[in-house]
Amino acid sequence: MPNSTEPHALSAQDCLVALMIAVSASDEEIRTTELIKIQAAVNLLPVFASFDIDRISTISQTVFDLFEQEDGLDALFGLIRESLPERMNETAYALACDVAAADGRLDEAELRLLEEIRYELNIDRLHAAAIERGARARHLT
Repeated sequence: MPNSTEPHALSAQDCLVALMIAVSASDEEIRTTELIKIQAAVNLLPVFASFDIDRISTISQTVFDLFEQEDGLDALFGLIRESLPERMNETAYALACDVAAADGRLDEAELRLLEEIRYELNIDRLHAAAIERGARARHLT
């Protein structure tokens, strides 16, 4: 883990994983269903075809370290803005929504973080609603 004075270099895939981890950790309880959803996304989606799965633990630790800092969420979004191509913003939001919906319930912390992600990634309201509806439909029990 690089120390905090070194610049963090994240790939686009790292950013996607970081957002999924952040959503899972937002309520201070990482659930098994959320971890399975993250693992499945990394294993199955074409965007992760060249991703080194061993990076998940490093990215997770980076997110946890940032969450311990007062302005950690802002720092995370700064890293994501620097490293995530704009064309992947909706993909990032869709993955975040899938992780949030994975356990069948959304708590206040997850909803607030999803709202912040929508804002930070500049997701159009109509597109966001469609993405959220899709996540809800995929996770109905």
